[in-house]
Amino acid sequence: MMQMVRVMTQRVAHAPQRGQGLSAAPYRATMHPMTRDDVDAICAALPGAWFASHHDGGLDAWKVGDKMFATIGMAGDGVSVKCRDVETAQMLIEVGAAIKAKYFHRSWVRVPFDGADPDEMRARIHGSYAIIRASLPKKVQATLAAWSNDD
Repeated sequence: MMQMVRVMTQRVAHAPQRGQGLSAAPYRATMHPMTRDDVDAICAALPGAWFASHHDGGLDAWKVGDKMFATIGMAGDGVSVKCRDVETAQMLIEVGAAIKAKYFHRSWVRVPFDGADPDEMRARIHGSYAIIRASLPKKVQATLAAWSNDD
């Protein structure tokens, strides 16, 4: 986690300042943007993860047990994930790696697809999954295949 924070902070430190002509950091301009399909593939690979689609205009959510760990809203331009605490979420927002997830607790952030580093996106999703998985009742956890968050 700390290594990823350092990497994100270094990237933001090299970002052009407002009014310098570029709207995003240089590393984002050359990166292939993440897509909904990319996020779905990351989530689907996690043990016990299942997709809950809400065709009535609500959120599409990836869940483990009966709790969501990743959601994609109607705009479909990013994924909301849970952070381990409010301070982590605030730090990600401050360094520009995420934005506040509307209507969610402050420990959730939305990571926009545009400009998201694939490794950072995977780490955010895996981190959210790990938090939610650990909060499940022990009986439910015991039914899930083994998994280790090596990010």
